[in-house]
Amino acid sequence: MDETSELFRERLKKLDALRSLRLYEEPIDPYGGRFERSGSLKEIIAAFEEGKSVKVAGRLMAIRTHGKSSFCDLRDQEGKLQIYLKEDGADKEVFALFEKIDIGDIIGAEGALFKTKTGEPTLRVEKIVLLSKNLRPLPEKWHGLKDVETRFRQRYVDLMMNEEARAVFFLRSRLIQKMRAFLDRHGFLEVETPMMHPIPGGAAGDPFKTHHNALDMDLYLRLAPELYLKKLLVGGFEKVYEIAKSFRNEGISTRHNPEFTMLEAYAAYWNYEDMIHFLENMFVTLAKEILGKTVLEVQTADGTMTVDLTPPWERVSFAALLKERYGIEPADSTEEWVAKLRKRGQQKGVGLNVQGKIARSQVVRLTEELLEPKEKGKPLFVVDYFKEMCPLAKSKKENPDLCERFELFIGGMEVANAYSELNDPIEQKKRFEAQRDGAADASKIDEDFLRALEYGMPPAAGLGVGIDRLTMLFTNQSSIREVILFPQLKPEK
Repeated sequence: MDETSELFRERLKKLDALRSLRLYEEPIDPYGGRFERSGSLKEIIAAFEEGKSVKVAGRLMAIRTHGKSSFCDLRDQEGKLQIYLKEDGADKEVFALFEKIDIGDIIGAEGALFKTKTGEPTLRVEKIVLLSKNLRPLPEKWHGLKDVETRFRQRYVDLMMNEEARAVFFLRSRLIQKMRAFLDRHGFLEVETPMMHPIPGGAAGDPFKTHHNALDMDLYLRLAPELYLKKLLVGGFEKVYEIAKSFRNEGISTRHNPEFTMLEAYAAYWNYEDMIHFLENMFVTLAKEILGKTVLEVQTADGTMTVDLTPPWERVSFAALLKERYGIEPADSTEEWVAKLRKRGQQKGVGLNVQGKIARSQVVRLTEELLEPKEKGKPLFVVDYFKEMCPLAKSKKENPDLCERFELFIGGMEVANAYSELNDPIEQKKRFEAQRDGAADASKIDEDFLRALEYGMPPAAGLGVGIDRLTMLFTNQSSIREVILFPQLKPEK
């Protein structure tokens, strides 16, 4: 709201009037301090006793005046309670203060509980205190679809007015809590690794760059914690995990935010098949504990899909799909690969905008974007990725051109990625060098990670799960911005 608006100026006048009022010979502070509650509104209603004296606090969300009586809705984090004042029944000073209070103010109230004729628990107010004066009137109706940008930009108002939005973030918090508990039960140790890396690595993507003045060195916000976590396997930890932010300096969409929350977990002496079974078990357990069911309704590009999480989940071969749809083989040169993609794109009426020379890494990424495996009501593991698409994964013994990796798709969206970790330092160095030769920026090789592998890393499997996307699935949301409290947005005009 414009600070010069009539409503805003009116609230400022009320604020000045409040500062001049006295309650029980004490000056009123419109932004009061500590207030001791008898409990949350949810707890007070659950333990309701007729005539019981309680102290409550919350935001005033509605005022209904009937003659000399007023009924108001008070709300806190999880509950709502009706409060009642009567002019000829309340203390005159209390009522004088109440007359200066507006919807949106945060107040404390003391009184006795009773039930109305309709059976609604209500507090008969005897004392009242103003804890925070609201200067901006609340919207009468919060139109989520029409004001979507404003909802994300002013998330505090969205949460204030939108019970469904609050429920999403309560569920997100429970999801992370239950995930931690599941990992802890299975012997994983939670650790913390650096957010700022001297060399970007552990995942494909463009990093955010910063500079440390004291050390006079460039640093990068991490793409992934992978390399540090695997160093811990070298150090002797056998099961580790981290739930934290990672960063990619890339586009924003309904499925992408520049900063996002990931679970990464590593288990020594496992392979990707072990991780498949572990992931199935974890997702089913989370669904049962949080949702009480294993069948989800999820939003896809084509509408709503019903997904049954009951294992085992479906599998499809990436290599087989690529050969079937595009005729591409692992041994194809970059030029052959691009030519086949172009030809197929032209047949389907899809343009493939590739100008001049293109790095093989770009072709790999483009291919992943073009290949959208279709699900049939079950989560889908895509396996058999080309080795060059997975510089940190072990090759399959029976087919060295492919690697022991899977990506998990639910509702047409990639939710998890895992593989048997490459622990051969000689092979890892070759992969890094090949990756650097194909990169446009001649990226550096992480020599310290190679040195760690030279000390010996046990065979292991690693897993990455997108917490934001998993929350989208568990809350049936179509946009990642609905499950991130403060998503990245363009600057406000």
